[in-house]
Amino acid sequence: MEEFSPLSRLEGGTDQNEKALQYERGQIIFKKALVFFFILFLIGGAFYLGYENGSHRLSTSSTASNDILSPDDAIIVNKDSQDKTIDFSLFWKVWNVLQDKYVDSAKLDAHTLFYGAIKGMLSATGDPYTTFFDPKENQEFEEDISGTFEGIGAEMGIKNEILTIIAPLEGMPAEKAGFMAGDKIVKIEDATTNNMTLEEAVSKIRGAKGTEVTLTIFRNGEEEYRTITVKRDTILVKSVRFKMKENDIAYIRVNRFGDDTKKEFQMAVRQTLEKRPVGLIIDLRNNPGGFLGTSIDMASLMLPVGKTVVMEEDGKGERKELKSRGGDALSGVRTVILINEGSASASEILAGALKDNRDNVTLVGKKSFGKGSVQELIPMSKDTSVKITVAHWLTPTGHQINNVGIAPDIEVGLSNDDVNNKRDPQLDKALEILKGK
Repeated sequence: MEEFSPLSRLEGGTDQNEKALQYERGQIIFKKALVFFFILFLIGGAFYLGYENGSHRLSTSSTASNDILSPDDAIIVNKDSQDKTIDFSLFWKVWNVLQDKYVDSAKLDAHTLFYGAIKGMLSATGDPYTTFFDPKENQEFEEDISGTFEGIGAEMGIKNEILTIIAPLEGMPAEKAGFMAGDKIVKIEDATTNNMTLEEAVSKIRGAKGTEVTLTIFRNGEEEYRTITVKRDTILVKSVRFKMKENDIAYIRVNRFGDDTKKEFQMAVRQTLEKRPVGLIIDLRNNPGGFLGTSIDMASLMLPVGKTVVMEEDGKGERKELKSRGGDALSGVRTVILINEGSASASEILAGALKDNRDNVTLVGKKSFGKGSVQELIPMSKDTSVKITVAHWLTPTGHQINNVGIAPDIEVGLSNDDVNNKRDPQLDKALEILKGK
């Protein structure tokens, strides 16, 4: 029986382990070689592709070099600067250069330069009603609204870039001298009004009571310029005037929409109701406007509560309806509204509100001025302010007024001959309409 030796068993196991180790080393070497050749293949492939691509580009570039691209045919991208920042230091650089270089720098006034810069910024909007009031102009504007100042008594505006008389005020020097709504002022004394702002023109025309100013005007329908010299006076404008006409027809003349207009109009309404008229004439001719709120208050006395008086449309196209506030006393009275080229702003609001909301209202005269924008007066300091156009307004039915105006139902003109001979065919037509009903 063969004896089993543990040592012989150990020796036999050692041979088998060596063979296994050799096999594993072979496997490792094979794998490393495989990875090496794979990496070598990738490098070679990349080199080949790069070579081929470079050769192709070189060939294409060589071909394109023979095809010259004219600058006129080139498509330029990013030609304009994309920088949208405003470097305000430029303003101060110009300010300093002006101080250093201007020939009469000793005569420069810092306040005038400062206010002028602000006015220039607002003027750049192209809107003649967006403007800045320096201390002097701010005081004059407040006097306008109060109804007492010294000058010739004419409301002016910029229409089609021309200084234009909107309305000579009733009984004032401008009306007595023969100015009419629509007259275009081409010269003030010897100064042309080209590129003159409205505020500059007003400042030149106003002056102390008893002094004179000469204006050169152009009137539609005439071939020659007119030169009119008018003596300045204290301008005291009464907002509302009431009288009874023949055949029991009440007449209310509204000259402006100021601080006292609401109270005076309420008094005229009471007088009208006391007389129990068969008809009413509201004369808005040569009324340049005034406060929006006043026109709504007045419309409320002639419309049922809750009726739309005017719509405001802001820069986003959003509309806001402003409605009558109650107090209707005259909506049942047949009414004729007189308008002309001098009826502007709040006058157009009132005329449009009555025309669109009532069937017993007739507009007579000429197409109105066409100032359909809303300005907000914002105090800037204790003695300066800015007037900004914040919206356009439309009649209750959505009719645009700005630069368009309101057309009368019955058009009746007023000639120079009528004025000179104290005839009023527009008023005569209003009386005829009310008497005929």
